[in-house]
Amino acid sequence: MAVTPSLLRQGDVIGIVTLGSPLTREVIDQRIAFIREMGFSVVLGRYVYTADGFLAGGDQQRAADFMNMVENPAVKMILPTRGGVGVAGILPYLDYESIARNPKIISGYSDITVLLNTLYAKSNLITLQSLLLIDFKPETPSYNFNQFFTATSTLAAPRTIQNPQGIPVISRVPGNVTGPIVGGNLTSIVGTLGTPFEMDTRGKILLLEETHEPTNTIYRYLNHLKLAGKFDDCIGIIMGECTGCETAYGKTYGDLIDEFIVPIGKPLMTNLATAHGTFKAAIPIGAMVNLNTTANTLTVLEPSVH
Repeated sequence: MAVTPSLLRQGDVIGIVTLGSPLTREVIDQRIAFIREMGFSVVLGRYVYTADGFLAGGDQQRAADFMNMVENPAVKMILPTRGGVGVAGILPYLDYESIARNPKIISGYSDITVLLNTLYAKSNLITLQSLLLIDFKPETPSYNFNQFFTATSTLAAPRTIQNPQGIPVISRVPGNVTGPIVGGNLTSIVGTLGTPFEMDTRGKILLLEETHEPTNTIYRYLNHLKLAGKFDDCIGIIMGECTGCETAYGKTYGDLIDEFIVPIGKPLMTNLATAHGTFKAAIPIGAMVNLNTTANTLTVLEPSVH
């Protein structure tokens, strides 16, 4: 049984950290003001505003910020400012036993997904591929907040994840499988292959999405996962959106799914609105889900919190 954090209530403390690339002070402060207006308290990591090129400080500094939030009993949720690059650099410096003893709600996407999957693998903790600090702004679609707060502030289960109206999920290979869901950003996940933090897809439902990569690069990454056995080991596949991904050599993202993913023959759902897309479903990494591509449904079977 996976570990779940306690649910989020108005007035709770949210710890803000920058774990990958930096974000400007102006944007961070604007988003924090919005969170406070929603009725939450905020504490900041020591290095939350740090910028050293494409990283927000050294690996050990960013890891220390994260662990300080984990071990602060007042903090209910840890919210990274953004993803970017470099999140994998903190992984060797985390105390996974302490994280398991002090479960917090942890949300994010993009490069943050390497952290989410590692926390499931090493701390048995359910986390969320969902909002980052940058998403806490007035123009964020209500769908995103509804998804986020249903996952973090209620015990709703089973919970069927549905796209916003007018954006259908499309099942391509029929089947019905149940297992833990893992995955996230394709580029970030491929970057962990061959490391102690490589994602285990055995008996799992694998979710992938990408942003702003040409399709020949996406092919390279998908083939890398295939050669690493990740598609052999998984029991089902969900291909999310590929936002801003350019066609290369006449091949689209849809062509890649048709020619590369469909022939794998595993139950396959496509077009799930999540992560880098405008609309962001809240996906509990490590939670048991049912993927029924005959009925075209994705159902979370257990609460993400307690």
